[in-house]
Amino acid sequence: MSNKSIYILGYSGHAYVILDSLAKLNVEVLGYFDFEPCNTFDNFYDLEYKGNEKLVDLNFIDDSSYVFPSIGDNGIREKLIQFIEENELTQTSIIDPKAIVSDKAIIESSVYIAPGAIINSLALIKKGSIINSGATVEHECVIGEFSHIAPNSVLTGNVIIGKNTLVGANATIVPGVKVGNNVIVGAGSVVTKDIPDNSKWVGNSLRM
Repeated sequence: MSNKSIYILGYSGHAYVILDSLAKLNVEVLGYFDFEPCNTFDNFYDLEYKGNEKLVDLNFIDDSSYVFPSIGDNGIREKLIQFIEENELTQTSIIDPKAIVSDKAIIESSVYIAPGAIINSLALIKKGSIINSGATVEHECVIGEFSHIAPNSVLTGNVIIGKNTLVGANATIVPGVKVGNNVIVGAGSVVTKDIPDNSKWVGNSLRM
């Protein structure tokens, strides 16, 4: 990302990791939007509260600043990105300096790539997805919109992940597997075959 300033939508948990990345990138954070201001003692990054984004006039935000959804939940993040797009606010993706991303990978808008993540050649990370700390996305993988690849999970070559899907921490998906939309892959699972939409994979077994 360029040296533009940024506003974040949501200020807890996942946002703290994003804010650490922004500090390393020397990006100025102008404030946060949320339902209500956080407790003074929880404002670890000393950010200015800008109000509930749905209730305030956003005309003060111009093209010189980005707006980024800093929520880990896939469904909420999707709604925030829809809000950003409807209000024609400027999107960006955030790649932590300690991540390794191939020049041949494609990273779409409002994506966050955390420290230690590896994105290899010809991978496609679609809009609004999270590649979390230490996760590996190998060559030619496709990560669908608003999905979350959790810490230390491994997607081997040519894996396809659908929309709004969560791959849990330390999960492994073997080469060529297709995972559907709205799927949950449990933490530590090993996925050896395709997973249909709207299902859950835990351990080595599929649950509908």
